[in-house]
Amino acid sequence: MAIEVAGKQITTNKIAIKDVFAEDMWFNIPDYQRPYVWGEDQISTLLDDIAHAAENTPKSQYFLGSLVLHCQDKEHEETAYVENAVLDGQQRLTTLYLLHAVIRDKTTNSSRKSSCDKVIFQEGNPDDGIPERMRVEFAIRSEVAKFVDKYIKPKEATLQIDELKKIIATSKDVSIRNMANAILIMQKWIDDENNTSVDVLFPYLRKNVVLVYVASGELEDAFRLFTVLNDRGIKLRNSDILKAHNLKEVSTPTKQAEYAKFWEELEGELGEDFDQFLSYIRTILVKEKARYNLLKEFEDSIYAPKVYNQRTKKYERTTPLLTKGDATFDLIESYKGHFDKVFDGNNYTITNNWAFDNLVSVLQDTALSDIWIPSLLVYRKNFGDTKIYEFLKLLDNKFSGDWIARETPTTRIEAMNAILKKIEEVAKLDADAEVKIDTLFQSSVFKFNTQEFLNQLEHSTIYGRRFARYILRKVDFLLDAPLYSERRNSYGQMTVEHVLPQTPKDDSQWNKDFTEEEKEEWTHKLGNLVLISRRKNSGQGRLDFSDKKAKYFTNSIETFPNSLRIMQEPQWTITELKQNHNQLINIIKAHYGI
Repeated sequence: MAIEVAGKQITTNKIAIKDVFAEDMWFNIPDYQRPYVWGEDQISTLLDDIAHAAENTPKSQYFLGSLVLHCQDKEHEETAYVENAVLDGQQRLTTLYLLHAVIRDKTTNSSRKSSCDKVIFQEGNPDDGIPERMRVEFAIRSEVAKFVDKYIKPKEATLQIDELKKIIATSKDVSIRNMANAILIMQKWIDDENNTSVDVLFPYLRKNVVLVYVASGELEDAFRLFTVLNDRGIKLRNSDILKAHNLKEVSTPTKQAEYAKFWEELEGELGEDFDQFLSYIRTILVKEKARYNLLKEFEDSIYAPKVYNQRTKKYERTTPLLTKGDATFDLIESYKGHFDKVFDGNNYTITNNWAFDNLVSVLQDTALSDIWIPSLLVYRKNFGDTKIYEFLKLLDNKFSGDWIARETPTTRIEAMNAILKKIEEVAKLDADAEVKIDTLFQSSVFKFNTQEFLNQLEHSTIYGRRFARYILRKVDFLLDAPLYSERRNSYGQMTVEHVLPQTPKDDSQWNKDFTEEEKEEWTHKLGNLVLISRRKNSGQGRLDFSDKKAKYFTNSIETFPNSLRIMQEPQWTITELKQNHNQLINIIKAHYGI
């Protein structure tokens, strides 16, 4: 039953799976779609739920979900037909498509095998207006189409187990990797004798499982439906809609395919962090605190910004910060290059040591937020690696200075945006790069409340504060100076521990070496804290210093320089604690220029 949509009409109806894949139904997964991402949890749950319904309520319908479709008139070898571009629901549709291929190759029922084969590929019949083509075509990228042609279209193609396993292990394409994995998951489910037999599952799937489609012949209306359904809870990311809006504006079909491929690869690489990366682009362009969701920020603050006219008392359109289409994709691609270089951990040549990468690692592991990242990307865009380590030190000091000095989140965000603005301001100066950079470094945007910063570290208790791990990692970083000969990667486990325990045993040496007043004042201060690479153990943490070193700290401090240094102390009394505290404060003061 082909879907018929006249003019700007929007149509909706319920449709059984056998009719979804009828001989006059054709689907296209457009290049603005997300990759296929379903895995074992989603696929096994789907099969289990349908099987349960087939066995327990065999006469009832099972609602699988919805499809949002853009219906387009097409022609193939003079045969006209309607193709349905899938704007939403492609994960379910692709899974059902793959399931028919797997059942085709697993069943011995010739009629069932024929039914499944027609779902995968339709032989042409010009007399009946039936084109010859794949039932579902993947315009996402050519590699996916090639995979379908080899591992889905031919009979018994899904039985190439070893090749599919190799694809799962080696393919860089997200859709291909997950499609190959889906085939193996489905085969495993069907082969499990504890599961419902295909003889029960398949007829129920074809006749009783239904989808609801919402279709339009106008692309704009279809996109609007796509957006509305997203707002009402269908899990689409802001980046999905942003991609769709921009692909429509790309200058040529060739570039559209290239950008779609780039976007899919980027999405596959960044995963759930993709929206966050796009938020960096938003910050770079707008340089103000975000007020709305990512999509609305791009639409209202970047593509169609408005300014308030004091004379007319109205908001009026102003020059876009960026245009949709090619310019957006090019900008994202440019900053992704800078992002990769900054965070690849291979920047030894910047200072002929690992200082840059190690400081980035400190921030990545322990910073309260990532509001410092856009400024670092913009600096690299304008000045490359020239003095980028010196810039990172200034940026980190400002970021951590405001944080530890207890500035509000809004103030901290505004401070980072002020640095963004200053970078772009000095980049426009009529001077050589060195003068521009020196002008930037001397700017007041890097100043912070040094008095309150120092007060928090020197005189206040910091245990339990959100910056405690950060400042201890920072101390480790500073103790590595000036050689930075070892690259400090992220630690799998990192806990703040006390040297003098919080609650020493009554008969411990601690109670002989520290008065109650000293314990109350010094237990939670910087000088008494270290990082360990394990979870806290309250029992061993209360041991006397010599036993604590031998039984608790020895295998738990890995390469934390500050922790290693303290372990060299023969004892830990108020004298050693104060000396360590003062030494760390002096190191911090020297680095922060206080």
